[in-house]
Amino acid sequence: MKKILITLFLFIFLSACVGSSTSGVFGTGVSIALDPRTLGTQIDDSIMQKKLQARLILIEKKYFVNISVKVLDGRIFLGGKVDEPEEKLKITKMAWETNGARSVKNNITIKKKFSIKSFAIDVLITSQLKTALILNKKVKSSNFNIDTVDRKTYIFGIAHSEEEKKEIFQEAKQIVDLKELVPSILMINDLSRKKN
Repeated sequence: MKKILITLFLFIFLSACVGSSTSGVFGTGVSIALDPRTLGTQIDDSIMQKKLQARLILIEKKYFVNISVKVLDGRIFLGGKVDEPEEKLKITKMAWETNGARSVKNNITIKKKFSIKSFAIDVLITSQLKTALILNKKVKSSNFNIDTVDRKTYIFGIAHSEEEKKEIFQEAKQIVDLKELVPSILMINDLSRKKN
């Protein structure tokens, strides 16, 4: 009976240890054992995350509290709130310029109020360009983020070739209401970690 109680106690104690969680790139509460990434990838992601967070804090100390940055397998996820659309675009550009970035998902919201007319035109421009890139077989549209503010369109992403980059500019020229295109397009050959 004593052996059974000791075995049961050890089983409960050890099973509690196996599922212990840490705070890492996934955040608090996720077990390292459940992380499908290799240890090297986890380290790379952690370094990318810390570098981007440090760059943001150097620009503006409030970003330490207002902006969240997560990196998973070279994919950067941004969240939080900013006062101006230009801040969101600046942060997006910095994320794309991070060595090893494979994609950027920007969920940062803007506190500033817009006029409905201006907002509608910006949404229309963004939608037209996104649709044009999806329909263009020479462009891999999922590699690009598009944001429009006051009819000025910012495009961020990774191009596989100069031809793909030119196609994006050609599609943008076709949009009537577009005032200015501001590209921040990296070439895949310039990345420290190539896409699969």
